[in-house]
Amino acid sequence: MDIQHYLQGKRQLINDHLPSFLAEKSIPGPLKDSMLYSLQAGGKRLRPILTLAVLDAFGKNSEAGLEAACALEMVHTYSLIHDDLPCMDDDDYRRGKPTNHKTFGEATAILAGDALLTFSFQMIAGSSTYTPVQKVALLTILSEASGAEGMVAGQAVDMESENQELTLEELQSIHERKTGRLLEASVLFGAVLADADAEEFERLGAFSRHLGIAFQIQDDILDVTGDSQLMGKQAGSDEHNYKSTYPKLLTLEGAKIQLAHHIKLAKDNLRKTKVDLVILEGITDYIVNRNH
Repeated sequence: MDIQHYLQGKRQLINDHLPSFLAEKSIPGPLKDSMLYSLQAGGKRLRPILTLAVLDAFGKNSEAGLEAACALEMVHTYSLIHDDLPCMDDDDYRRGKPTNHKTFGEATAILAGDALLTFSFQMIAGSSTYTPVQKVALLTILSEASGAEGMVAGQAVDMESENQELTLEELQSIHERKTGRLLEASVLFGAVLADADAEEFERLGAFSRHLGIAFQIQDDILDVTGDSQLMGKQAGSDEHNYKSTYPKLLTLEGAKIQLAHHIKLAKDNLRKTKVDLVILEGITDYIVNRNH
């Protein structure tokens, strides 16, 4: 399989559907414009693609997962809007465009993030596609992954840890929550909608946890070695913000060794499942080899 072609097709499907969920909603103009500005700014769409890919790997109709997949992307987009704010990472560019607060002002950017987060739950709860049991499972996974014990916790500890020397275990704990938990939710969303059994659910969870750590390590590597134009944001921002990163802690070569370690563990867990491996292994390799 040509994984780039697969990713491009799924990315286009998601890009086509994302704005449609907001199109007929009675949202005040500037707020809707701000929400759509960041939703339509592009990006890899890795999280929603993972949900669809798991359904494909189980031999299910992946388009049945579009609402859940797009809800995940809304949560991810909200997190980027808030991360870019002056009170957090204070970034001027995201995906090659001025950040949301640079375009709409801080107040509207904050509200747009809030609106995207809450709308994601509304989408799942109001879906006519999912059963009540599936809705409860999806909402539980999403709230745990994105909330005070998940992504928000990771961001809070990340900010508290600026200008501090962290251990590898402390750094991994931050990234397991800040980045890994939403990636894990993406895979588990697909497992829920594919009606995976408990054993498959556990193995896919382990696969996704190592995948999430690998994704963050590669992000840290690209912050050192990447091209700002390709990444759509300023390279070296982690160093500028005095953040602990894998290359800073382990050296660049040590970070690459850790990346290979977690990719191996991700694939080892994936190969214990009964799903079609081609797509998910292809996405795993893409994470290692991406340049932005």
